[in-house]
Amino acid sequence: MDSARRGFFLVLGLVMTGLAVLGAFLPVMPTTIFLILAAACFARSSPRLEAWLMDHPRFGPTLRDWRRYGAISRRGKTFALSGMAVGYGVFLIGSRPGLWLAAGVGALMLACAFYVASRPAPPAL
Repeated sequence: MDSARRGFFLVLGLVMTGLAVLGAFLPVMPTTIFLILAAACFARSSPRLEAWLMDHPRFGPTLRDWRRYGAISRRGKTFALSGMAVGYGVFLIGSRPGLWLAAGVGALMLACAFYVASRPAPPAL
């Protein structure tokens, strides 16, 4: 891989990591998806940063379960689905969208919720 492409994925991975850190503190912004994307970017640019994420004591197990099994823990699903529901409620109350926008955003969030709910739980070790 050429250095420009590696540099692009490195910067993108750092941006994703930064968004994940923000998501850890902002209730309506996800964390895990940004860490999954950061790990994918670092796999293409920095083996050291990828290893740091994958071996992280807090986030590593979740990232490894996703990478190996495409799995989300029951606790993770509960938080994700609850966050989506709260986020949609905040959207409805805060922006008072028209019917079509509310239905479109609701359909998109529902599709995401079904995807999250459909993922297997990681195997018990």
